[in-house]
Amino acid sequence: MKCPLCRSLKKAFTDASDEYREARSSACYRVSTEFAAEKNVDMERARYELEEHHLVCVAAISPVAPSLEQDVAARLRPLAA
Repeated sequence: MKCPLCRSLKKAFTDASDEYREARSSACYRVSTEFAAEKNVDMERARYELEEHHLVCVAAISPVAPSLEQDVAARLRPLAA
């Protein structure tokens, strides 16, 4: 990605999805799902911001840029099991 804002938003999404994955796999998840739910909201907010930026970013429109849907699916695949 050539766009610095794309990189920043992508990193925010990656960090948020990692935190959500950690929250889902923690021992306290079995007691209270509230923390994981908050992390899920944070992750979805970061994904939404990245998608919104991709709609207006010239660098993200290029055919070389990977699909956000593919990236989201790949990052969340371990959670489905």
